[in-house]
Amino acid sequence: MNRTLSIRVDESVLDRISDLAGQLNVSKRSVIEQAVTAFAAKVESERRGDILDQTFGAWQRQKPLKKTVRRARAVFRVAMERHQR
Repeated sequence: MNRTLSIRVDESVLDRISDLAGQLNVSKRSVIEQAVTAFAAKVESERRGDILDQTFGAWQRQKPLKKTVRRARAVFRVAMERHQR
């Protein structure tokens, strides 16, 4: 479904849209839709970034592994004892 969008833009932007539409032999609407789609894809790719940069160091623990395991086992043991009664 197509909806109407009313915006105020600088004349130079409107001229640029018109020029692009003429050069590409497409409608102004098509130029704007393609521009928004390309901009959204660029923003999404920049936000995602590199998966290694996002997860690097995630495997490093602040607490010793033995302490973490001991705590997890204690919580599990308590839960099991509660359900066994």
